[in-house]
Amino acid sequence: MTHKTELSRFELGLAKLAEVDGKVGEEVVAPLGDLGKYVIEFAFGDIYQREGLSLREREIATVAMLTVLGRETQLRVHINAALNVGLSAEEIEETIIQTVPYAGFPTAINGINILKDVVSEVHG
Repeated sequence: MTHKTELSRFELGLAKLAEVDGKVGEEVVAPLGDLGKYVIEFAFGDIYQREGLSLREREIATVAMLTVLGRETQLRVHINAALNVGLSAEEIEETIIQTVPYAGFPTAINGINILKDVVSEVHG
């Protein structure tokens, strides 16, 4: 594994964040100060840089996990990201429905409602 400097991790992470979330991603992490820097460096500078999964696959996994965990604010951001990296609303809906046997109906219902809100905002 190649050693990355802190600056290059941040720069790589910022570029990957923009690729995944567009401008919205930076707007979400900018107000977080140092915590936002850690999100950029670790999540996007390290994890999202790994080989083995496409950005679409990473967002499918992320949407599923955030749905199951009930992290609605972050789910909204990652539904936008999923749409941004090429997932359709139907694919995101299927991802959320796939969580029902493991997390239950209320969690999936919340996810579907967020998906509908995001799609109406994007395609208004």
